[in-house]
Amino acid sequence: MRHDQTTLADFRASLLDGSGKDLSDYAGQVVLVVNTASKCGFTPQYKGLQKLYEEFRDEGFVVLGFPCDQFAHQEPGSDEEIGAFCERNFGVEFPLFSKIEVNGSSAHPLYEWLKSEKSGVLGGRIKWNFTKFLVGRDGHVIDRFGPNRKPEDLREAVEAALRG
Repeated sequence: MRHDQTTLADFRASLLDGSGKDLSDYAGQVVLVVNTASKCGFTPQYKGLQKLYEEFRDEGFVVLGFPCDQFAHQEPGSDEEIGAFCERNFGVEFPLFSKIEVNGSSAHPLYEWLKSEKSGVLGGRIKWNFTKFLVGRDGHVIDRFGPNRKPEDLREAVEAALRG
């Protein structure tokens, strides 16, 4: 498969409960992929992500959270603990996946692809928790937003992507 023809639909990941999920299930939707952590200064962004999800899900928007423990050991919990924490503290209803790595030789293939599509400040590497990738309905990466960009600041970008 040629790299430039790769889309989000070509990947598969495990949900928090361990079941496999084909990301092709999100084909035709606008998707925000975020690497998350429960003990980070940016953790309150879960609330903003949930709000964006609630506001736009009926228009075909979804947030996909990928917990990661590669930054200052800020996601030490098990998948079960992560799920309980997010639900209890932030009312998270969007899909959360099993903990992955986003950098290095064990990086999840999804993140290898995302980073190759849109480089950031550190080139291909993910700088920190809550880096966000906006993927269009066609499965291609539209934009990348650093951890400092709050979810509420992405409304216009999400609305534009939903309009196509």
